[in-house]
Amino acid sequence: MGRLPPSRRRRRAHGPAEGIPVSPSGTDETYDEPDQDALDIPGAQDDDEVAVTIDVPLVRRLLAAQFPRWAHLPVTPVPRSGMDNATFRLGDDMALRLPRHARWRGQVEREQRWLPWLAPQLPLAVSQPLAQGGPGEGYPFPWSVCRWLEGEPATTDGLADPHEAAAQLADFIGTLQRIDPTDGPPPQWSNAFRGARVGAECPQLAADSTVRAKIAKLDGMVDTDAVTAVWEQALAAPAWDRPPVWLHGDLATGNLLAVDGRLTAVIDFGTLAVGDPACDLIPAWMFLPATARATFRAAVGADDATWARGRGIALAGSLPVPDDPFFQQDPARVTTALRHLKAILADG
Repeated sequence: MGRLPPSRRRRRAHGPAEGIPVSPSGTDETYDEPDQDALDIPGAQDDDEVAVTIDVPLVRRLLAAQFPRWAHLPVTPVPRSGMDNATFRLGDDMALRLPRHARWRGQVEREQRWLPWLAPQLPLAVSQPLAQGGPGEGYPFPWSVCRWLEGEPATTDGLADPHEAAAQLADFIGTLQRIDPTDGPPPQWSNAFRGARVGAECPQLAADSTVRAKIAKLDGMVDTDAVTAVWEQALAAPAWDRPPVWLHGDLATGNLLAVDGRLTAVIDFGTLAVGDPACDLIPAWMFLPATARATFRAAVGADDATWARGRGIALAGSLPVPDDPFFQQDPARVTTALRHLKAILADG
């Protein structure tokens, strides 16, 4: 483990957002060392889902006001940069990430605090923060300036060697889990409760009532009995009973970068947490081809219970509900979700 976590040594403040509240209620979220009870979250704060309009003129005003040394650089929107944050390329070597909703503003502090410490210990490149901006020019949240990493979003069909990719991902996940988790962020509001108990009734992707409601809306579109069976297997699997470990929380295709078909980087650590690592198994069904799934499982060392929970979380993220804004924003996501769902159901 070697290096001390940030909480045990001095760290420098980043930019003008020092001291900015990072929870939707207006008070700082805590980073107390979570115990096992922290994995069962009984409630949460009210969400603010009103999206903030973020465009190039706003970004230029923020740079001019807070980081004038970079204001002359070209600003280019990154297509399909996600629903949590708007991403812009700044010059050749930097990127800007601006939360779209109040819920995600805590992600800025999380990445600023932990990535400089985690990055040197990980086997794949991660985008390290360079500075933190604050509210201004009509924009209400903190935001990040970070290193730009070369590469294209990794795709299943574009992998030069799926088994090598499976081993690389497993090595990344295993290395992350072995890093000292002291004071790491528990499942909480701004990391979407990643690492919480599967099925826990908190605002997480894998809340039991949420998943069952989505399954009901798909009646006639998919085999809802088969889908429900996979979900109930995840709920029936024994919960994580070991000390909480580090997890990325969103190892989806868009957060994995490749060069010449080989994985080179992992980005977007906004859902970083310390908890049940099952959610980091989702690439098994949502990224890797079926032929490499066994390689991944063997390399990552997932037991039957963790594998079942991970499969359930992958299922929860692959239910193409027609009225879900995620799918309304890009109808192509429905096709992708159905492909993932097919892979999950076939892996019985």
